[in-house]
Formats: sequence, C-alpha cells, structure tokens
Amino acid sequence: MLTYARSTTLAAVEGLTRAELDHLHDEDSNSIGALLTHIAVVEMSYQVLTFEERALSEHENESWLAALKLGAKARDALHGFELEHYLAQLASTRQVTLSGLAARDDAWLERSVSPAPTINAHWAWFHQAEDEINHRGQIRWLRARLPERSLDDSVT
Repeated sequence: MLTYARSTTLAAVEGLTRAELDHLHDEDSNSIGALLTHIAVVEMSYQVLTFEERALSEHENESWLAALKLGAKARDALHGFELEHYLAQLASTRQVTLSGLAARDDAWLERSVSPAPTINAHWAWFHQAEDEINHRGQIRWLRARLPERSLDDSVT
C-alpha cells in the first residue's frame, strides 16, 4: 500500500514547475511543495518512532516542525525548490522505510510503539499510507486549481 500510494502521489505532481509547487491557492493554503515535504517528514518521524523506537529529538522536532504542522510556518519556510528536490527527498525517505520494513518480521508490526498500547508499528505504517493518500487528494485538488501556465512558463 505504501508503494501504491507513493506511485499515485508521484503521478499527481508529474511535470509541475517551481512556481506551481510554490503556488498558494489562498492565504490559508499549503503549497504542493509543502505537502510533499510534509509527506516525507511524517514518514521520517514514523521511521524514528518504529525503527529507532524513540520519540523525536529536540533537534528533529525543531527542524521538522514547519513540515509536520504545515500552516503559516510551512508557507514561510517550504518554498523555492524544483520538483526534483521533492522527488529525491521522497525517494531517499522511502528507501529507508522499505529497508527498515524488510529487516523486520510480521510479529514486529504488533509491537507497541507508544505508551498507548493500541498504537503499534502496524498502526503507524498504516497511518503513514493514510496520511499520504489524504495529502495526495489535496495535491490533486490544488493542481486542478493552478492558474493557467503562460506561454513562457510552459517551455521552461
């Protein structure tokens, strides 16, 4: 499911320009680029939680806060990158996930990953897929409402 969700996310952003990735639909929107960063950083946080079996460090919390929370901080910090930047971030993050999952058995999925006994590794990775699918829907919605490309933009 993680692989399928990722393939549909990648299809949803194919060919977008930096301006399109940075576009804000309105003053409260997240950009497509910010949503892509969010997807990667949420996945990284589940890697820490499930593979390293720990909470995010103070440094990780600080570094990833804008991408995790989105909103105003993300609008200020997460822009100015080409699609290749986001694709590389998603790919490198997913490689760590797939390697980490391959190194574990099904019994590991049932291990608790937080003080709440109902939150196990299976729940965490299901939630990762669900979160990406949710934001992929937002990306599709935003892409459908992008301003039309000018003739100059379509050739760059």
